[in-house]
Amino acid sequence: MNRPGVGFATRPVAGIAVALAVVLTALSGRYGFHRDELYFLVAGDHLAWGYVDQPPLTPLLVHLSSSIFGETPMGIRVISTLSSALTVVVVALIAREFNATRRAQILAGLCTAVSGFVMGVGHLASTATYDLLAWVTIALLAIKLLRTNNPRWWVALGLAAGIALENKYLVVLPLGALLIAVLITGPRSVLRTWWLPAGLAVAALIAAPNLIWQATHDWPQLTVAGGISEDDGTENRIMFIPLQILQLSPFLVPIWIAGFLNLWRSPTLRWARPIALAYPILCVVVLALGGKPYYALPLLLVLIAAGCQPTINWLTTARTSARRTVLAIGLTLTALTSALFTLPVLPASAVNFVIPVNAEQGEQIGWPELTTAVAKAWHEIPEDQRARAVLFAGNYGEAGALAKYGPALGLPHPYSGHMSFADWSRPSDMQDGPVLLVEQERNPAYERNFTNCAQVGEVDNGVGADNEEQGTAVVLCAATNAPWSQLWPSLRRYY
Repeated sequence: MNRPGVGFATRPVAGIAVALAVVLTALSGRYGFHRDELYFLVAGDHLAWGYVDQPPLTPLLVHLSSSIFGETPMGIRVISTLSSALTVVVVALIAREFNATRRAQILAGLCTAVSGFVMGVGHLASTATYDLLAWVTIALLAIKLLRTNNPRWWVALGLAAGIALENKYLVVLPLGALLIAVLITGPRSVLRTWWLPAGLAVAALIAAPNLIWQATHDWPQLTVAGGISEDDGTENRIMFIPLQILQLSPFLVPIWIAGFLNLWRSPTLRWARPIALAYPILCVVVLALGGKPYYALPLLLVLIAAGCQPTINWLTTARTSARRTVLAIGLTLTALTSALFTLPVLPASAVNFVIPVNAEQGEQIGWPELTTAVAKAWHEIPEDQRARAVLFAGNYGEAGALAKYGPALGLPHPYSGHMSFADWSRPSDMQDGPVLLVEQERNPAYERNFTNCAQVGEVDNGVGADNEEQGTAVVLCAATNAPWSQLWPSLRRYY
């Protein structure tokens, strides 16, 4: 049985993880909620085994975090911060599985902590945050399975995969890619064991509640995924390679290339060749599906872990400090650029500088201002008509913002046909009065469901940030063209 050559660099790696957590915590209260976080807050009030667009784990974790630490941006991001810190530790453990020395393990932890993707998802409470930790944990367990050839690791893999499936179905992609890679390169012996179906049974048992929910609701998540591919598939394919490089960091490219070559060529790591091959296989699958480029990034972190020992070897073969200087400059530039483009370090008024690279920055700005603009329009409705009036948001971000900030401004419960908001509530047919619409862009076909519509306001986030809601129209309509119960199916949107 192969064993890692050295012990784990526990204290230095833990120190790096803590440093990342400190940075994320210090900046977590800047800007504001992301649109997805506002959605998760409402979803947390409607806990279920599934939602139209996702399994239940992320809304549950946001609910727990907000309940314990407060319903603030900082409060709901505590578990995300801890998740990213654990990701640093797991990647360093992966490096150790590849016979990395303590110095190489420390380098793996550093590269992970300063990478743009880890910083970016660590700053927010999102499905991608917990998905990243799940993917690298599954990778660690798969690597242990391949290295030791001990089939009992299938049970641990099944446990991790089952939990991951309760967060996001994307975990089937790296698992499928790894299975194909093992069939191509071996060792196929890890597949010839009854522990494999045992692991599959564990995963299926844990994932069953959400799978049953999806099946009994006609698999809406497949509809959502189809919409993503149809609407964004071409752009995702065009930007796949550039964003793979930019979202992790251009300065880390040599390390993950070295990691791929190390796993593919090293005589002592022949058992790890499927890990190297899984990455290009995964890329082909994501491109074929039109998925988002970040879907493949967790496996790049595994390649970085494999590339840290060759990098340390490259440093030690030089007689001068030039190579160490190059590495130090590269890591420093990675940390600075990652922080600049993924964390709220700039004033909100300067966020347009980073939005072209990371649009998620802009999605944390302007929600209170949106609510204020809507509240101003709402209070223009005659008081005797408001009891029968309806506030209707065009997307889940708007609805989440109105639910969060609206009560303090005298706004009623908002409705929306977007994602799971359509399931949580719809207006009563008795609410046959005015309808206040919130629309990113005015849509005549959409407005034909209502009568006498006129724009009465426009959202200005106050800092000129070019986010999706800047310039959103606030439109007042006299009434609906039909009872809400008849209109509702046509107002529903899955993407």
